[in-house]
Amino acid sequence: MNTQQGIIMPHILSILLLTLFLYPVAVAAEVLDSSAGGFTSQSTATIAASPAEVYAKLVQGVGVWWSSDHTVSGKAANLQIDATQGGCFCESLPTGGKVQHLSVVHADPGRLLRMQGGLGPLQSEGVTGSLSWALAEIDGGTQVTVTYAVGGYVSGGLDAWAEGVDRVVNDQLARLARYVATGDPEEPSAEHNPGEKVD
Repeated sequence: MNTQQGIIMPHILSILLLTLFLYPVAVAAEVLDSSAGGFTSQSTATIAASPAEVYAKLVQGVGVWWSSDHTVSGKAANLQIDATQGGCFCESLPTGGKVQHLSVVHADPGRLLRMQGGLGPLQSEGVTGSLSWALAEIDGGTQVTVTYAVGGYVSGGLDAWAEGVDRVVNDQLARLARYVATGDPEEPSAEHNPGEKVD
C-alpha cells in the first residue's frame, strides 16, 4: 500500500462505518396489485435484532415509532396496541374520546401481528383491510414483511389510493426499523450526511 492509499483508505472506512451507523436498515416497498376494487401493498425490512425484540417494540413502542403525522390527535404517544385476539390498535384523544384504528385478529409474539380495518381516511370509506406484520428469523436478524390488503368501495376506485397508502405503510416500517436499530425512529439529519468528507 502506497502513502496515498494509506491516507485515503481510513477515510473510506470511516464513511462506510458512518453509513452503517446512520442507515442500519434497508426498506423496500411495492404495490403488488391494484384495481378499482382494492389493492395490496407490501414492504420489507431486515433488522439486526431478534424477532422477539422486534415484536416487543412493534407492539409496546408504537407510541414512539409511529409517525405523529398519521394520527388523529397529532401525537403518536396517544397510540396503544393491545396485542390480544380482539384487541385494539387505538388512540386516546385529548377530549377523552378514543379512535379504533384497527382490531387485532391474530397475535403470535415473535412471528405475526395481524389487524383488520381501514387506516386513516380509509376508515370513513366503504372499505376494510388486513394489515399483517410477519416476522421471520434470518441470519443476523429479522426480516419484517408488512402486507396491507384493502378492498371495498370508494368513489373513483381504490387504485387511486394505492401508491399513497403504500408510502405511508412503508414509512411506518422504516420508522420501526430505525427505532429497533438505533432507539430513534427519525431519519438521520442532513448534518450527518455520510457522503461528506470525514476527517
